[in-house]
Amino acid sequence: MLSSLFSLRTLDLSDNNIHDSIPYQLPPNLTSLNLASNNLSGNLPYSISSMVSLNYLNLSHNSIFQSIGDIFANLQGLSILDLSFNNFSGDLPNSFGSLSNLSTLYLQSNQLTGSVNILADLPLDNLNIANNHFTGWVPREFSSIPNFIYDGNSFENGPAPPPPPYTPPPPGRSHNNRNHSGPGTHTPQGSDGQASHDNENDKKGLATGALVGIVLGSTLVALCVVIVFILCLKRGKKERGSSAAPSSGTPVGTDGVISTELQEQKFRSMAVATDLKPPPAEKVMAERAYGKNGSISRAKSPITATSYTVASLQMATNSFSQEYLIGEGSLGRVYRAEFPNGKVLAVKKIDSAALSLQEEDNFLEAVSNMSRLRHQNITSLVGYCTEHGQRLLVYEYIGNGTLHDMLHFSDDGSKRLTWNARVKIALGTARALEYLHEVCLPSVVHRNFKSANILLDEELNPHLSDCGLAALTPNTERQVSTQMVGSFGYSAPEFALSGIYTVKSDVYSFGVVMLELLTGRKPLDSSRVRSEQSLVRWATPQLHDIDALAKMVDPALNGMYPAKSLSRFADIIALCVQPEPEFRPPMSEVVQALVRLMQRASVVKRRSSDDSSFIHKLPDYEAVEMSF
Repeated sequence: MLSSLFSLRTLDLSDNNIHDSIPYQLPPNLTSLNLASNNLSGNLPYSISSMVSLNYLNLSHNSIFQSIGDIFANLQGLSILDLSFNNFSGDLPNSFGSLSNLSTLYLQSNQLTGSVNILADLPLDNLNIANNHFTGWVPREFSSIPNFIYDGNSFENGPAPPPPPYTPPPPGRSHNNRNHSGPGTHTPQGSDGQASHDNENDKKGLATGALVGIVLGSTLVALCVVIVFILCLKRGKKERGSSAAPSSGTPVGTDGVISTELQEQKFRSMAVATDLKPPPAEKVMAERAYGKNGSISRAKSPITATSYTVASLQMATNSFSQEYLIGEGSLGRVYRAEFPNGKVLAVKKIDSAALSLQEEDNFLEAVSNMSRLRHQNITSLVGYCTEHGQRLLVYEYIGNGTLHDMLHFSDDGSKRLTWNARVKIALGTARALEYLHEVCLPSVVHRNFKSANILLDEELNPHLSDCGLAALTPNTERQVSTQMVGSFGYSAPEFALSGIYTVKSDVYSFGVVMLELLTGRKPLDSSRVRSEQSLVRWATPQLHDIDALAKMVDPALNGMYPAKSLSRFADIIALCVQPEPEFRPPMSEVVQALVRLMQRASVVKRRSSDDSSFIHKLPDYEAVEMSF
């Protein structure tokens, strides 16, 4: 484990051909880490946040995507940070503001968005933020940076607007306000006598105000006298008329006003009493949540999930410690949570830098929608937490790992994935997508369908995770960069061209996962020869070639698969990965095709000799009926 290398201070693995993601665990006492110019992907590991001695960090010229992550709060010693030429997206993390000794920051050629104001107070000598999607104004403080490059963004023209002028508090407010000068403050006076000039204006303003107040006061007194006189006349008339008329029980005049006020007070007290009643534990209506911008959002539907406190989740995850970390995703890290009653759940701690203002305000609405997803092949959302500005999601815990890990990182796991199990996994995930696309109204587009989001239980039943999380990913309703949704190798071609993502894009990603199940290969693998690095590009022309198809099968199957079942499996893949989305089948048709495949399938031990027939069963073959 790299995390056990406590004495290692400098680690330089730059200019190699290292692929896959950066390891979760890194040497904790590094002062210099250089992983530049590789083929690294994924996102930044959380272990960087505990490398307090780090002075130099270079991850440039890789394919790291998703948001940068709010992991820099404890890295005050960092002086050089180079994240350039990657595919980072989202806003800059707030923890950038803690880098008090940062002198060089390179962020050029990424997909970063939002404002750069968080960098305004850093002691930078070199800053390159070119070729991103930053917006707003360039802070005035940047003019003092000796080497500053910012072209290729969407900054506003002209200087930044000045701060809003001071507005005095309304009359009647306490003078113990923080905006007023206290006994320990001092007002500087310039050489031009500006302070004394302001005092003269204040005196003139007071004199004018006093005059206006006298005039208004006199007018109000006169009006009150007239009104009292008129009321007295009316009352005298009513008293004279009341001697001939019986008294009424209905209050009138000023008494009616008093009665109405009492009634309103009664209703208000009832409302207060009603508000004191606690909401039910299992079904909480999302009343309000305050976002970063102070706005209030309301969930339109009830949240059928438990509301957890931050304290309870901290206890269950040992304060979100590294030893409880089980994964990292596009929105944050996932931790194993062990509760006092023995229950084990998974907690996704959403990175605040991954949410824009609007998306954070809509968090409860997204939770409400996700909590109502109910399918045996979908990971259930069982709880959430919004305390103290945190955004946490609590899921059922599936403890057998992901399909991605079992296919690509576990020799024993890939051997466990028999042909029967692979068809079973394909059918289960197909049913999950069918539910999202065709049962839910409106349809739910997953947008990040991949083998790493398919969790397997002990019986190898698939459970699709991250369903409904697309509502929290940046720019859900508009065109976005190709790195923001899904992963390299899974995204449909129309998404790369136009930024449009639909249910048919999910169908394409499902076809890619089926190719993984068939071949045991990754969607993108830079370690292979160039013509075989893209799984779809390499495999698609061979899906209808019987001989070529036999050579494509995952060697871990050891020839244990039925010939006709393999051919039909390949036919389904060919339909799903068609370049034109309109020609891809709906998931209900894919489910039907896989069900028919399972009903006809039998496991056949294939001979390894070149002259053996792929289509026909030979007498020496052993046939076993599939059972699920």
